[in-house]
Amino acid sequence: MTDEFLFSEELPADHLAQPQSVWRVLVVDDDPDVHASTRFALGGVSVVGRPVALLHVHTAAEALAVLARERDIAVMLLDVVMEDEHAGLRLVDKVRAMPEHQNLRIILRTGQPGYAPETETIARYDINDYKTKSELTRAKLFASLTAAVRSYEQLQRIEGGRRGLAQILQASHQLACQDGLDAFAAGVITQLASFMGTSPDGVVCARKDEDRAGGQPSYQILAAAGRYSALMHGRLEALGDDPVVSLLRQCLDERRNIGSAQGVALYFPADGVCFAAYVDTAGCTLQVDEPLLQMFCSHIALCGRNVKLMERLRELAFRDPLVDLPNRVAFLQEVARRLEAGQPAQTLALVDIDHFGALNDLLGHRYGDLLLQEVARRLTTMAAGQAVVARVAGDVFGLVGADGALDPGRMTALFAEPFPIDGGEQRISASIGLVRGQAGDDAASLLKDAFIALKRAKGEGLGRHAYFCPQVGVETRERIRLLHGLRDAFQRQRLFLAYQPQVDLANARVLGFEALLRWRNEDGSFVPPDRFIPLAEQSGLIVPIGQWVLRSALHTLAVLDREGFPGLRAAVNVSVVQFRDPQFVEMVDRALADAGMSADRLELEVTESVCVLGQDAVAAQLGALTRRGIQVAIDDFGTGFSSLSYLDRLGADRLKIDRSFVQSLEQPCGSARIAEMVIALARSLRMRSIAEGVETEAQRLRLIELGCDEGQGYLFGRPMALDEFTAWLRTWQSGGA
Repeated sequence: MTDEFLFSEELPADHLAQPQSVWRVLVVDDDPDVHASTRFALGGVSVVGRPVALLHVHTAAEALAVLARERDIAVMLLDVVMEDEHAGLRLVDKVRAMPEHQNLRIILRTGQPGYAPETETIARYDINDYKTKSELTRAKLFASLTAAVRSYEQLQRIEGGRRGLAQILQASHQLACQDGLDAFAAGVITQLASFMGTSPDGVVCARKDEDRAGGQPSYQILAAAGRYSALMHGRLEALGDDPVVSLLRQCLDERRNIGSAQGVALYFPADGVCFAAYVDTAGCTLQVDEPLLQMFCSHIALCGRNVKLMERLRELAFRDPLVDLPNRVAFLQEVARRLEAGQPAQTLALVDIDHFGALNDLLGHRYGDLLLQEVARRLTTMAAGQAVVARVAGDVFGLVGADGALDPGRMTALFAEPFPIDGGEQRISASIGLVRGQAGDDAASLLKDAFIALKRAKGEGLGRHAYFCPQVGVETRERIRLLHGLRDAFQRQRLFLAYQPQVDLANARVLGFEALLRWRNEDGSFVPPDRFIPLAEQSGLIVPIGQWVLRSALHTLAVLDREGFPGLRAAVNVSVVQFRDPQFVEMVDRALADAGMSADRLELEVTESVCVLGQDAVAAQLGALTRRGIQVAIDDFGTGFSSLSYLDRLGADRLKIDRSFVQSLEQPCGSARIAEMVIALARSLRMRSIAEGVETEAQRLRLIELGCDEGQGYLFGRPMALDEFTAWLRTWQSGGA
């Protein structure tokens, strides 16, 4: 290869030049005169707005070597006959097999057309033109070259568009997966530089809110690369008089893309934070279509909105917005992290504000929110550097730190001073539950144990603390297991009623029955009522269960009426929890109406514990029931609160003597006095008395002697399923008891 005839606008074949604003044309011919004439014909010309730069080689092998190094050759002027008569055509096939040169346009030139007939050659090979050298005047060569360049430019644009769309999709996917705005901003630099075909030497800048004092916008660098990388998270003003500052400011202020000789600033209108990206393009020729660039910016902005949305969702998922502390989920993750990291023994503490619900209801939710914020602030100050503080429930804060860092006395002392709230002061106390954990423990289990300890502390009084005790934990977990089982049994209809007859002691006439709730397990075993009924009351499950019991008992009355046992009454137990329900009386009305029963067929048994609801409230509720004709019995009288002071106001129909007093009737030394007193009290209040737990004939006779009216117990019949109870009634009526 020779280069003694190169003009200034030409490039030597082995020169690895940076991309220039020229059309590069590879001339392949073994005749030096052809090279000279081509230089003369194309010297100084411009094609489609750009000058032409020629690269000269003399053999097919040299051409392949240049093509292997260079990627931006637009046209190849190729001689058909060189080393042999098929050298040029073989080169065409080899070029078309090179993916990086699929858009290269080829003009075949020949001085010996007989070796490659024009029609067959154009049909067989992917070329733009086929000319004999003798007919290629300067004008015709210029025309052929112009047509080839335009074809190349169109193909490049199509390929660029296809490649750009692929990059947009790839960039959108990658940027949408970024974790947080900082990572997203760094990704924008990389993707934008790749899209524009330049090195990632840029800055991403976000315009913050207007400064309230001066009214001037504030600019902050979110991410940076290249020579700007040291400015990460700094202020844009730190760049001084760098042209980047004015370019980015103009871009953000005018909300549009801005270009200069040094680089380009692109505007991305994301919700909540508008940002711009600067990319250094000095010395590079950008060949990115404006529509594609706009599409790229739109997708980046959309990704920015999605990333910000995901960042907000993560914040809501792991942070409590009211007190700006980690929430329960984040707290559990922190506890698990500490345990898995094998850190020294950890203490988990729960701080519960005493009587917060009452304060919140009395003084309003805004006041309650302010109080929570002050408590959070004081706990955070105390725990600084020693523990992590979180809000794990409404008025419960969680703390986790190294064993010894969380001293319950120190935490209790935090509440000794009043909290400043809304210009005033509020004194409160807090109960604290603590549990010690170590590597290998489960975070969720530790939190449950801490709640168990907290419940124990609250049971001891206000402002107390308690550590978790394994034995208490076992008992609590057993109660929780039992409660879950009760819920499941209720849903699966494994609860049923047993019926125990109530009789007139004097004449043995059956007056009715008490409906008793029973729970049978799948294996046929029974769970004692004294185990599951208190749980049902504590959990509130007694409300739906009690409603089911009432409806079932009334339905049984209807069944017994049809079976030939009319006029019986159903006694149903009612707990304090049910009695507290303001809709209780209306529920009883609906149950009676649905069963078609008159009110006097129903007796509700309440214990003395209803007195905790207050004298007036109890009297009003019972009055509403008795006015309807519903009978009321005071169950287990004498074993509960001392309610003698207003027993007369309750308007009950019966006093029920507890089984323990009935059993004492056969004991010496006057143990029957309590039963005798209750019976006398009932008579003086014009109430009937009914004794439960009557098991012997001697007890029945003694009760009759004392003036007791009714009784129930094993002497008459044990609690039975409905079919057994129906059979018992037939036997009893026939005198076979």
